[in-house]
Amino acid sequence: MNELEKRLFSILLVCLLCVGVFACGKKQAPMEKIKDLEFSVIAEDKLPEELLAMIEEKKTSPFKMTFQDQGFLYICVGYGEQETAGYSISVNELYETGNAVYIDTNLIGPSPEEKGKNTVTYPYVVIKTENVEKPVVFD
Repeated sequence: MNELEKRLFSILLVCLLCVGVFACGKKQAPMEKIKDLEFSVIAEDKLPEELLAMIEEKKTSPFKMTFQDQGFLYICVGYGEQETAGYSISVNELYETGNAVYIDTNLIGPSPEEKGKNTVTYPYVVIKTENVEKPVVFD
């Protein structure tokens, strides 16, 4: 092998290695979790007045909405009118992906003692997190 052939072979080998390294690199899928988001569940008396008014208008039916205020994102999930008291809501997941924020909540039924009480309630949860400029997907 002459000197020119050795150089071409070396260049070709380097190119193949580079292609192999970059082709095997992990790409971030748009729906793959980037990170969990920290959040706080916000009590009704701590909500911005405009958001509270919006919730009051919607609370009789199930709803899902977002609200932005002072650099924070509020994510609201309501379960509509319930015939008894004692419901609670769990936030199972809140995370960011390449193209969206995903939230998963669950309505937890009342205890047997609460089931007998005929008190109409409107369970909902409002969480506050950093303002991420991405759409919110409700699971």
